[in-house]
Amino acid sequence: MDINAIRALVADDMAAVNRLIQARLQSDVVLINQLAGYIINSGGKRLRPLLVLLAGRACGFRPQAHAQMAAIVEFIHTATLLHDDVVDASTLRRGRDTANSIWGNEASVLVGDFLYTRAFELMVELEDAQVMQVMAKATNTIAAGEVMQLMNVHDPDVTEERYLEVIYRKTGALFEAGCRLAAALAGAGVEQQEALAAYGRQLGTAFQLIDDVLDYAGSADEIGKNIGDDLIEGKPTLPLIQAMRAGDSAQRSLIREAIEQGGLDRIEEVHAAVENTGAITYTRRLARAEADRAIESLRCLPNSDYKAALQALANFAVERST
Repeated sequence: MDINAIRALVADDMAAVNRLIQARLQSDVVLINQLAGYIINSGGKRLRPLLVLLAGRACGFRPQAHAQMAAIVEFIHTATLLHDDVVDASTLRRGRDTANSIWGNEASVLVGDFLYTRAFELMVELEDAQVMQVMAKATNTIAAGEVMQLMNVHDPDVTEERYLEVIYRKTGALFEAGCRLAAALAGAGVEQQEALAAYGRQLGTAFQLIDDVLDYAGSADEIGKNIGDDLIEGKPTLPLIQAMRAGDSAQRSLIREAIEQGGLDRIEEVHAAVENTGAITYTRRLARAEADRAIESLRCLPNSDYKAALQALANFAVERST
């Protein structure tokens, strides 16, 4: 099952989510409508809402509740993108100019706040204490992850463990929360909720590992961002961490300097070091292991097309080129 077949399985559900997103984006403040609409409609994968819908369908389904849950995770994710682009001074996302490069940092931060609070309005409407508890914790975890990543910038001594903690907080936590609550809203028992939470956490880790690989192994046209962005920002992602571990003294020195100083002055040499030390292969292998664990986490679910789609999505996460 490829990604198009996965999406087709819940196409009607996703259409309902998109209608809800558009309706709840509306504000009497014109700039909010312009900026929020721009980022929400910028061609993202809608992967997190897709996960909520598939997980809900795999356990049972409440159309309105699951549509709202899917919109909630998409609003929170989009808010983090707006804030990330400001922190990173990014100019390109998904092949388009970032909102902050068009409207400025101040507007991007404030509209990100609008999306966060709109997400919490939607949560309140669900009148479910577990939704509020899980999403409040997840949102706090994401914010802490952003701070942790900021502390890691330009630090060549970041360990694999610290890196993995950051990507759990920044990416895995929202995947985990969305999948857990999709099961909970469907009336699934504790075992299935825990299984889907584990699936989301592991899938999120695999997805982010491949994102970090694509910063060194992809093309800007394919992935819709500037190749080398992580290096420009001095972010010590796993390909760099592993290249320093496996490389010779000259390669270690090169990468340390690149992380400490940022920029693209020696990007071709860094790319060569990452490739020649097997760091890309190493990172892909870790992503594959996480995806396999995600698939294994689904054992307790009854067989269905939706379970098969969740399994296929884990494979897509590590095999994609965008």
